[in-house]
Amino acid sequence: MKTKAVLSVLGKDRKGVVATVSTTLYECGVNIDDIAQTILDDIFSMTMSVTIDEDACSFNTLQERLIANGKELGMQVVLQRSDVFDFMYNI
Repeated sequence: MKTKAVLSVLGKDRKGVVATVSTTLYECGVNIDDIAQTILDDIFSMTMSVTIDEDACSFNTLQERLIANGKELGMQVVLQRSDVFDFMYNI
């Protein structure tokens, strides 16, 4: 089963953020569909649209691994299913 999701990363800029997150996505068989990132002063912000192959890695497993990445990096990392956004804006 394929699940569309939105991944956001926010925190003080440092080396290895993109490498850490993208390595976890790769290891979990996740495809990055689109990506935007910016640095404002020393604050790094990245948003990704991704497709998760839940036969390879469940949403919950990926979410746990990304939360661990966030702790390692000292950043906020949030993974949300895209249908949550669709539901929120169609009320």
